[in-house]
Amino acid sequence: MVEAAVQAKAERATGQTFLAADIGGTHARIGLVSGSPEQAGPVKVLSYQRYACAEWPSLTAVLKHFVDSLDEVRAIDHCAVASAGYVLDDAIVNNNLPWPVSIRDIRDSLGIARLKVINDFEAVAYASQFLGRADTLPVLNGEVARGSGPVLVMGPGTGLGSAVLLPGRPRATVLATEAGQIALAPGTEREIEILRVLAREKPYVSFQDALSGPGLLNLYRVLSGLRGVPATLATPEQVTAQALARTDAAAVEALEVFCALLGSFTGDLALLYGASGGVYLAGGILPQIHDALLASTFAERFFNKGVMRAFLQQVPVRLMEHGQLGVIGAAGLYLDSQASEGRRAG
Repeated sequence: MVEAAVQAKAERATGQTFLAADIGGTHARIGLVSGSPEQAGPVKVLSYQRYACAEWPSLTAVLKHFVDSLDEVRAIDHCAVASAGYVLDDAIVNNNLPWPVSIRDIRDSLGIARLKVINDFEAVAYASQFLGRADTLPVLNGEVARGSGPVLVMGPGTGLGSAVLLPGRPRATVLATEAGQIALAPGTEREIEILRVLAREKPYVSFQDALSGPGLLNLYRVLSGLRGVPATLATPEQVTAQALARTDAAAVEALEVFCALLGSFTGDLALLYGASGGVYLAGGILPQIHDALLASTFAERFFNKGVMRAFLQQVPVRLMEHGQLGVIGAAGLYLDSQASEGRRAG
């Protein structure tokens, strides 16, 4: 898979060793990486672990466990953290994380001299440039060669993330976005009914309120009510399982609406950013529903953009596993920032 491929490409990587972390609402992925600001290409991942966030009291505790579990005692004083949200004074503000994150606590507890916070999907988008075709699964086969323009990376997980990779030399540039907060736009009468219910519950309804793990649960709950049946499923995992097994009609419809809205939203973003280089779908949900996604109206809704259908028919859409990509991207962006500072200082 991509981890082995990335490490094989980076065997020549030398330079500083530091921590890189990819922090989501469900999992924290931590890596010890090696690389140099002068090196163009992926970092080398020396050690890697994935943690269930709910099982730990803080991000500091996760990082300390990772460092303590390393085979060799190392002096680690730099860290790059990829996370949804934003930095406000000492804190990383993100409603999807199970605990508050204190930058000062991480620095003081681990002796970190420099900690850089990077948007989580910005990191995944950066790492997507190192993917091989075998590392992904096809969703829609476009007609253009990859790398000919902007690449959109987006996907649902605990939230709905999105970023755009802009190819360039010597290094690519990444545009972080909050596209998941765009207002939900229904495309069918049923979706209008769903939006009406959601809008009674909150003053603003975003795409993230439907296209995420909690969003899938929202769809199931609303559709159960519209069908006049009790909503008996309590987690996105239960909804997904019942939908795939086709044992709960409201869950089946919720997943169908989810895939349709995803197709519509992905097509909108591909047009917005001119994603002629292709689209990568990521996130924790999609690998589980790949077959259902292919059988759904995702493609129909993706292409349903009037005169822009011809453009979208050229855009390849592929599904990728998250894996170590956030760690690799966070590390790469951190090194790029050091390279930029070095050029300014010179």
